[in-house]
Amino acid sequence: METVADRPIQPTVQPGDIRAALPDAAPERPESFDAILSDLDEIVMPGITHWQSPGWFAYFPANTSPPSILGELVAAGLGVQGMLWSTSPAATEIEEVVADWLVDMLGLPISWKTSGPGGGVIQMSASDSTHTALVVARERAAGDASKMVVYASEQAHSSVEKGARVAGYGHVRLVPVDDQFAMRADALEAAIEIDVAAGLIPVAVVSAVGTTGTTAVDPVRAIGEIALFHDLWHHVDAAYAGTAMVCPEFRHFQDGLEFADSYTFNPHKWMFTNFDCSLFYVADRKPLIEALSILPPYLRNEASESGEVIDYRDWHVPLGRRFRALKLWFVLRSYGVEGIRHHVREHVALAAGLADRIESHPQLELIAPTPFGLVSFAHIDGIEATDTLADAINDSGWAFVTPSTIDGRRFVRVSIGQTNTTAEHVDRLWELIESVVRSP
Repeated sequence: METVADRPIQPTVQPGDIRAALPDAAPERPESFDAILSDLDEIVMPGITHWQSPGWFAYFPANTSPPSILGELVAAGLGVQGMLWSTSPAATEIEEVVADWLVDMLGLPISWKTSGPGGGVIQMSASDSTHTALVVARERAAGDASKMVVYASEQAHSSVEKGARVAGYGHVRLVPVDDQFAMRADALEAAIEIDVAAGLIPVAVVSAVGTTGTTAVDPVRAIGEIALFHDLWHHVDAAYAGTAMVCPEFRHFQDGLEFADSYTFNPHKWMFTNFDCSLFYVADRKPLIEALSILPPYLRNEASESGEVIDYRDWHVPLGRRFRALKLWFVLRSYGVEGIRHHVREHVALAAGLADRIESHPQLELIAPTPFGLVSFAHIDGIEATDTLADAINDSGWAFVTPSTIDGRRFVRVSIGQTNTTAEHVDRLWELIESVVRSP
């Protein structure tokens, strides 16, 4: 952590270099720990992409922090397998508590607490959460899965299509978006009506609060009302932007959550908790448990049969589960709600400042709004100039961005949200952008 800012973000190794430096077979006899640490420096580190660098502006952040690292270390040392309450009560009950804390922190419906009909569970990723939601929706609908339809916007995360495929849905409809890349509610309604007339079965719709491409925000309330009218399961994907809801001024983006059946966001993106840690909430846990619970004799125990405990093995596909809640508990207590709000607001302000600079530059233009910490922009001279700019930033060694494409248009994504990124790093990035744009 002390030297990450001084290291090149991207490795320079070629495919196969790391494997070529390793023996073909495991050692027959124990090796010294000094030898292992030496190889960590000599072999592993040259092949690491430094996501924790303050110059990390690519993809979305995958943050860690000192309390998160310590929480992960303690969890690894304890080595519990928390599939049932009885296999480690603390693992279950701390997870219940942090999930409930986050309901209050993010302004989610109170009924999503474990004291109500809903509840939250930590999954590996938002993809897993979305896959799970689609399985529950399919089971709830019953009928011929080959005729079932899932709806999401054209800008939805690829996990929606993948999850629908894994769950056996016959159809996925990608709904057109508006000029800000948010799903059009009228187009969703029209698509549902066409499918019903064709004898298909509309089952689920996924709305996004912060798409991966540009952090567009779908109209959650309008989509939820349509889902309610047509009896669709409504899943809300807030994987990245969910953390921003810790600040009340952003909660209007998720207006309408009372119409949602499930919701996911990733503390491992922007809440300073290392991967993996994704929260999945349901408004009613009964359909979830009914869809996923299988109870062999060897898992039966008095606590489970009492009905007084949660067994999180019934809340997702895997049986085994790590003590992920411990690192999140460490983070929430170490930063406090106030501390997390401070960092989120700082990142959003830095993004807004960069967007203002881009908007005022004669050779650059924003291609989407900047509601959170992602700035999406392009060079006005088109694809080649935009790619040249992205390549120059990434070739600097100390900064890393992600180029992407939307509607055939190339653009650069600058995601500001790494734990240690400050105004100094964003100013340095802007100076680099300006210098590249000025170059003939």
